[in-house]
Amino acid sequence: MPTTAPTQNTTLRIGPHAVTPPVVLAPMAGITNAPFRTLCRESSGGKGLFVSEMITTRALVERNEKTMQLIHFDASEKPRSIQLYGVDPATVGKAVRMIAEEGLADHIDLNFGCPVPKVTRKGGGSALPFKRPLLRAILREAVSGAGDLPVTMKMRKGIDDDHITYLDAGRIAVEEGVTAIALHGRTAAQHYGGTADWEAIARLKEHVPEIPVLGNGDIWSAEDALRMVRETGCDGVVVGRGCLGRPWLFADLVAAFEGRTEDIARPSLREVADIMVRHATLLGEWIGDEPRGVIDFRKHVAWYLKGFAVGSEMRKRLAVTSSLAELRAGLDELDLDQAWPTGADGPRGRTSGNNRVVLPDGWLKDPYDCAGISEDAELDTSGG
Repeated sequence: MPTTAPTQNTTLRIGPHAVTPPVVLAPMAGITNAPFRTLCRESSGGKGLFVSEMITTRALVERNEKTMQLIHFDASEKPRSIQLYGVDPATVGKAVRMIAEEGLADHIDLNFGCPVPKVTRKGGGSALPFKRPLLRAILREAVSGAGDLPVTMKMRKGIDDDHITYLDAGRIAVEEGVTAIALHGRTAAQHYGGTADWEAIARLKEHVPEIPVLGNGDIWSAEDALRMVRETGCDGVVVGRGCLGRPWLFADLVAAFEGRTEDIARPSLREVADIMVRHATLLGEWIGDEPRGVIDFRKHVAWYLKGFAVGSEMRKRLAVTSSLAELRAGLDELDLDQAWPTGADGPRGRTSGNNRVVLPDGWLKDPYDCAGISEDAELDTSGG
């Protein structure tokens, strides 16, 4: 680890909100719910910005029961950040005005980065910036409807290497009053494969010097975050898959940006096991049902245990537990005195790449033809 923090200002301004150090939890479907945000926020000592998982504008406007639960914030969450997904400008505008008028959040982020087929086939997520007039219309509705709330956006480089959109999208965002932009240095076709293009983050920063630019992609450790800031000149970092099974990464990020590199966390398996049980407990309390909370936690087991000496049969057993007692008992059978293992950092989560991007028929024929996009293209469920 380097011994010094970045030399530039390490306070990120999101409208009226000062985010110090400039670290943001990326919205991740099924992951960044209130319990996970609590773990990350506690780890950081309340420093940083923690964004909800993706909320679809149609479901919010219709007050879908699941969606209304997903936008519930703990009283200690300040500022409250909601990420919205939408394709129809009118529906996006309604959702943003609802948030502003009812005081549901303090910051709105717009999703133009999701590469999954059920989103891109509707023309949403990382497919949408290709349609420049549609992107502009959505941003205009969102910013005008938000009132005093800051509006930010997250995007990718483009659809594929032949359809790069991030520089045009960045300029449109500035012109429409967006407060900050986060760029994942991959195309939609790459999904999460290959290596993130940090040079694109640097180019975007040069292209839109008027507003903060945040970098996203391949931040697996606090050192990666510092290196991204140094190499790209970005104003902050957005961390997604790097904190899967590692909510304490936010403690590392705070320490690194503050120059306290001796405080980088290296928890023992015993400490990790305690965090796992707490995570499952919080999920059960949030859902209102312990077994459902433990079942929801199952997807996190492999991420938490990565690098530790835990046999495949025990990993499978822990990944099918259905009660806190069963989870705790299984963990107690492990060698909990194991120290943090070499190689425990590094990629986690999805890594597939070179995917065919599923798009609406004729989507790529003309970037300025937005015919056929309507509220019918909106997804009706939140959380990805």
